[in-house]
Amino acid sequence: MSREPEGALPELESLSRGKITYLPVAPGRMEFAIEVRRAILLNRPDVVAVELPEILERHYRAAVSRLPEISVMVYPEQDDDEQGIYVPVEPADPFTEAIRTALEVESEVLFLLPNIAERPHLSDAYPDPYSLRHVPLARYVEAYRVWPQQRTEEVTAHAAGIAWRLQGANPDLRILVVLSLNLLDPVLDAMETPQEEPRDLLKTAEVDLVNAHPDCLAEITVEYPYLQERYENFRRIMGPDVLIDRPRAQLALLKDAELDYQKETGENLVHWQRRMLARYTRNLAMINRDLTASLFDITVAARSIVDDNYGWSVWKTAGEYAHQREVSPLETVRIRGSEVWIRTRKLKIRRRLPRPKQRLKPASLREHKREETPGDWARQLDGNSICSYPPEDIVIEEYGTQLQQKAKSILSEERLRVEPFLHSILDGIDVRETIRHWMDGRIFVRNMRKMSGEVGAVIVIFDPDPDYRYRYLTTWLGEHQNESDMAFYSTPPFEHMVGPGVGRAEYGGLLMTRPPLRMRDVWSDPDYDFAETKPERLLMAGLDYSVSRYVVYVAAKPPRSIFRSIAAHLNRRIIYVPIGQLSSEKLKKLRVVHVLDGHHRRETAKDFIW
Repeated sequence: MSREPEGALPELESLSRGKITYLPVAPGRMEFAIEVRRAILLNRPDVVAVELPEILERHYRAAVSRLPEISVMVYPEQDDDEQGIYVPVEPADPFTEAIRTALEVESEVLFLLPNIAERPHLSDAYPDPYSLRHVPLARYVEAYRVWPQQRTEEVTAHAAGIAWRLQGANPDLRILVVLSLNLLDPVLDAMETPQEEPRDLLKTAEVDLVNAHPDCLAEITVEYPYLQERYENFRRIMGPDVLIDRPRAQLALLKDAELDYQKETGENLVHWQRRMLARYTRNLAMINRDLTASLFDITVAARSIVDDNYGWSVWKTAGEYAHQREVSPLETVRIRGSEVWIRTRKLKIRRRLPRPKQRLKPASLREHKREETPGDWARQLDGNSICSYPPEDIVIEEYGTQLQQKAKSILSEERLRVEPFLHSILDGIDVRETIRHWMDGRIFVRNMRKMSGEVGAVIVIFDPDPDYRYRYLTTWLGEHQNESDMAFYSTPPFEHMVGPGVGRAEYGGLLMTRPPLRMRDVWSDPDYDFAETKPERLLMAGLDYSVSRYVVYVAAKPPRSIFRSIAAHLNRRIIYVPIGQLSSEKLKKLRVVHVLDGHHRRETAKDFIW
């Protein structure tokens, strides 16, 4: 019967040598900090050995004592006194956690690096640490060791120095060694033979411990401060088996950033944007061969899917760390990311917020008229008729035409066939397919088959209204041949009066169809009672009233499959266009609609609509 080595953790049995247990980690990553704390709390080793310079021990202990406030150690490079090395001491770093927890359980802490000579640059392409939520640590380490890192003379010498320190430790004590995963095998090999004391032990340096300014934390820490704060809060209560879910923390980050975005701009995110954010961040993570997106990728997604203002809110929220103070007994410094990391990525965010100088009124600018007393404009409503504002009609009609053209291009792409060149170039050479088969020596051409039918009705769903926010339902008819009949649902316009008889609302969804003067009231028509939602009622009406075969449906989600069958029975076809493919800035402008209390209001509406 085999006997587990004394002092070994069950999942690290293969990494135990007598009373020494090795715990390899990915530096700076939260999941490994959790593993380190769990191992120390469960095993209570006599000594916790960390892969950190011995000469920095005093400063590390001082920095750990200041936690959860983040400190930075600054010292000059070995061969250049004018260049500084910055070492942030973060709560979610596994080496920091090893020291911190060891002090809590009163274990001895051993610093393994005998000098502060520059550490060899090794590959840090670790598998995403989030996988530790689903696989044991031993399997993670085993998968990494299948492809050993390139070993140089510098790496061998570095590992020998660590082995020398370990070999000099008390052999009767249980030792937990926390070291980088890419140094595990070199150190294990070095421990097989007695090592000599390294020769370069006389190196000294002036080390300063400073307080990092709260505004620069997001640039200099490995894990973003918002996540580190959650780790710090969980750490106080977590037992050995409690874990923090990184995707849930990212979701909380996006929600908190959304609240900041609403406060700064007054605008709201809609559900399709949230869905696109999730999909985009997932794709960015896959490109980087990770399971979860980095803060940089999350910020890129926020800027791309919503706008620069939301991207800034995400970055600002991610950098918030409640434990960090600007005023400290230590010197507070602002540090750029490029001073800490050798490969930094930059992202430009252009915030578009009102500025005081922009709000100053030029002498020639007319002021928006205001009610003399609240409710004056609402009392002027007679309720006999309603109509639209013509300049807005022109804009929405032009956009409907653009959507029809986009639907045609989608149909054309569907009917496109790429064929090998035989006797005619047909509709031109397909360069992409020709290059793909370049080695075959074949040329491919494009065959654009003619599209039968035109594009008719257009349905645009900005918000499917799961919360019944859009309570205003109406249908109005086009006034001339260039205007469509329109059915839409929106926020109640006359609850937000901007002028006498002029109400302002926000579209939830709309249907446009030509020729005009044909549409009954869509919302009371019993033929559409089958519909379960407002978007489905508009779609059914669009299929019914469209005089052309193709109907454009723009929304965050495609319609239910049964509507494909209904369309086929009516000899119609639904062309679905994801709303995420359209310009978000343009959609914001189109969503605003003004409803006038009668045609006579058109003469004065221009003085109140902006």
